[in-house]
Amino acid sequence: MRKPETIERLYLDFDGFFAAVEQQCDRRLRGRPIGVVPFDGTDRTTVIACSREAKAYGVKNVMPVREARQRCPGLVLVPQKPDLYRRAHNALLSEIETVIPIDAAKSIDELTCRLDEADRHDPVDLARRIKVAIRENIGPWITCSIGFAANRQLAKIACKEGKHSKGSYGDGLAIWDPEDMPEPLFAVPLDDIPGVGSNMKVRLQMAGVVTTEELYSLQPKHMRKLWGNVTGERLWYALHGYDIQAQPSGRGMFGHGRVLPPDSRTVPAAREISRLLLTKAARRLRRENYYAGGLWLWLSTRSGTWLGKTELPIVRDDQAVLKALTGLWGQVEKAFPRGVMIFRVGVTLYDLSPASERQLDLLLRDDRTRQRWENISQAIDELNARYAGTVVSLGYWNPPKGGHVGGKISYTRVPSAEDFW
Repeated sequence: MRKPETIERLYLDFDGFFAAVEQQCDRRLRGRPIGVVPFDGTDRTTVIACSREAKAYGVKNVMPVREARQRCPGLVLVPQKPDLYRRAHNALLSEIETVIPIDAAKSIDELTCRLDEADRHDPVDLARRIKVAIRENIGPWITCSIGFAANRQLAKIACKEGKHSKGSYGDGLAIWDPEDMPEPLFAVPLDDIPGVGSNMKVRLQMAGVVTTEELYSLQPKHMRKLWGNVTGERLWYALHGYDIQAQPSGRGMFGHGRVLPPDSRTVPAAREISRLLLTKAARRLRRENYYAGGLWLWLSTRSGTWLGKTELPIVRDDQAVLKALTGLWGQVEKAFPRGVMIFRVGVTLYDLSPASERQLDLLLRDDRTRQRWENISQAIDELNARYAGTVVSLGYWNPPKGGHVGGKISYTRVPSAEDFW
């Protein structure tokens, strides 16, 4: 395994991305503390993103609006505009690629690049050129923090540390040369190490590991044992500066979830929204050429989370998945005969198989019916693609208040244009 002797990776993270895009596009919001919320007109929701001005008051992402207003009475609430953020993402990547090729967009607000020989010798100038391209061609309200290191994982950690350097937030720069390591890494809290979540932190503490330096001092096999798989050993090599390449990840599921507006928190309203979300998930399933063998429906209620699942006969058409969803809502009505207040609803198609590997259920013998429904779903998809919108659907199409069905702020993937039809 190769251990680079110089920096080879750049990791870039846009600062307060969603709020910054709002400020760049609406001059009335510039310089003001703003919080991006799922929908307008109510305090019974959560701030899902906030500007640096709001963060200075102690407002944080995923904070209840009422608490955020207590910390920052002048907080301006802005309903989310997911399609705007998607278009801003594409525009920003286009500008960055005029300076350096992008190796991978890790999320809508993070990306990584490989460095050539010239950039390795002058990372400060490279960071300056990237920031100048964004400032002059997009605007000054969208800034980014950049980390340089021997591998992607260390560059990501450096980027996060640079974001909060010198007592300020954003527009940072951190360069971790291999010859200076591992001292900069030891200053990083254990919580900020990618792969150390809350549960893993507890497990490490039980093993006597409470600092990053103590984690660094473990042996690779010991970390593998603590994690229970090869992820721990791979993290050891990453922290020690080895060139660890991310393992290709296969598609595991297609799903959508949504926080419900106050007037849509009944069983009938949540059921209708789940139907639209599942239709969107099935469209994505077909676009990426998969079949699904199972469906989850999950609900967040005042008393906790309800989860139901059902098997599917390896399908991809709207009729089959919507029929299965109807059965799951029947379970909900049995579980809550008097009704229940639902705050969030989600649907997930899982147990995926590529279209080329589909295996039919010989006992079910419904392939002819399935093919007919698949042809209908394909015809619907083609019509919607022609008009870049949902003009045809299986059942009534009435998106809920507060934005797009299936197209929302995403921290784990970059939405496509089709998500907003």
